[in-house]
Amino acid sequence: MSHPLTRVLTLLELLQSNARLTGMELADRLNTDVRTVRRYMSHLRDLGIPVEAERGRYGGYRLARGYRMPPLVLTNDEALAVVLGLLAADRLGMGTAAPATAGALAKIERVLPQALREPLAAMRETLSFTANAVIGQAPGTGVLLALAQASRAHTTVAISHQSWRQEHTERDIDPYGVVFHTGRWYVVGHDHLRDSLRTFRIDRITSVNPRADSFTAPDGFDPVAHLTSTLAQGPYRWQVEVTIHGPLDEIARRLPRSAVTLTAQPTGVLMHARAERLDGMAHMLASLEWPFTIHHPDELRQALKNLAAQLTAAAQRKPEELPQ
Repeated sequence: MSHPLTRVLTLLELLQSNARLTGMELADRLNTDVRTVRRYMSHLRDLGIPVEAERGRYGGYRLARGYRMPPLVLTNDEALAVVLGLLAADRLGMGTAAPATAGALAKIERVLPQALREPLAAMRETLSFTANAVIGQAPGTGVLLALAQASRAHTTVAISHQSWRQEHTERDIDPYGVVFHTGRWYVVGHDHLRDSLRTFRIDRITSVNPRADSFTAPDGFDPVAHLTSTLAQGPYRWQVEVTIHGPLDEIARRLPRSAVTLTAQPTGVLMHARAERLDGMAHMLASLEWPFTIHHPDELRQALKNLAAQLTAAAQRKPEELPQ
């Protein structure tokens, strides 16, 4: 670490990893003296990296917020964490409208040392997920961040929204929370136009502008619970009610929260669901390890019988019976 440039880069890494370090602490880390540390600080400022110095007994150096992000110096573990996070975000559909995920991943991979590049490339090529890849319409970065900030600050915002029918409206909302669910981003909050609690897909919001008004969210409001309950009550052909004779916690882990609502009962767990096709509901129920009782619709019983017949035929089929 004798080359001055190496020490300057090491100094930048130390400042990024610590909230504040004194000149003496930095000198010890760099194996130099305090005067040289001050000279290295000048080099960082010349490169446009904002470094603040605080005098006094408890003073020291720290990175300030600047007009742009300074070069990041990552350890091997940090680089792995970033790459895995980018791969997971891409797989789950958590990216924004701009191709930021692919761009960030490409930049990191280009500058990695060879000793780390190959293992991370192997990770990228061999990593598998139990969940399928999600392809959803990504929201704009500015819209997503503006809604998150308004939710945290409890500030009313004006949004431009386009419905699935291509109907455009301008409305004010109190954003109670931002939720990512099965490949899509949603904002849940009070809609001033309808004077009711509403859920909006963020990729259908084209602009967000803060208002001067503030709001107070209802006590104990859970945006995730509200969203999943709302989606489960969507317009489907069949209303399904089944008692599953098993433990609530384990059943809840096996069934998608967006598709069912579960209520503990003395005889088991009462499941309410909506379905467009009963054969899919039959497959879901058959995949459970607990017995169940169908309340309605009666057509679900026939769907289960059809599935049982298919499985029985498959179990009895012999290799020599396969078509040539």
